[in-house]
Amino acid sequence: MANGEKERYNANSLVRGLEILKLFNGGRPTMSLAEIAKELNVSRTVPYRLLYTLQTLGYLHQDEHTKRYSLTPKVLELGFAYLNSLNLPEIIQPYLDTLRDTTGASCHLSILDDYEVVYIGSAPVRGVSAINVNIGLRLPAHATANGKLLLAMQPEGKLRETVYGSNLKPYTEKTQTDLPGFFEELETIRKNGYAISLGEFHQGIQSVAAPIYDRSGKVVAAINIVATDVTYQNDFIEKVALPKILDISKQLSGLVGN
Repeated sequence: MANGEKERYNANSLVRGLEILKLFNGGRPTMSLAEIAKELNVSRTVPYRLLYTLQTLGYLHQDEHTKRYSLTPKVLELGFAYLNSLNLPEIIQPYLDTLRDTTGASCHLSILDDYEVVYIGSAPVRGVSAINVNIGLRLPAHATANGKLLLAMQPEGKLRETVYGSNLKPYTEKTQTDLPGFFEELETIRKNGYAISLGEFHQGIQSVAAPIYDRSGKVVAAINIVATDVTYQNDFIEKVALPKILDISKQLSGLVGN
């Protein structure tokens, strides 16, 4: 289709309406009719009807006193519709990359499948193969930070059904194998909102995990940072990794799901 034909198919009102919504930002949260007309390089009569329509649809609010317009939370629906069309790993990957770059450690995304964690996303640090994982890898939940976190966030009935039907197999001398003690640890994790593992699956490997909540408040996945005792300082997990992963967790809260 030639450019001239494409232009005939453009709905000018729709284009203008979207241009108006894009004018608002953090530095310019409110705008007057005159300011909008100036930004669009048109007379005031052009955006007036569009502003009225956007206001009627609920995307814009006009202050009764100042007559200035501002966006409403309804515009978020446009972004959420796009996010819901993506797969979870696609949404989270840029955050994993940022977390890896700011901490210098490998970062992963995982979900819970019965009593195992399944890795569905990864941002590895090059040259540290011992702490990198392959997508699809399954590990025992009770011996990993992300696994313990996802178990802790399960409904009480589902949690007990899952844990009682499992075997708290020891992988190192630090693996929790006492059932009452394990439930106490999960309760602490639930209260804290994060989990830490120090050599429970592999000697010399430490990790911290934080949850990803959907908009209904349900935990749908976990992100975790993994480090080795040899490469990272003793306080790396608590002093460096924990604050950064909690910040990313907060940024991601409500970004996915229904």
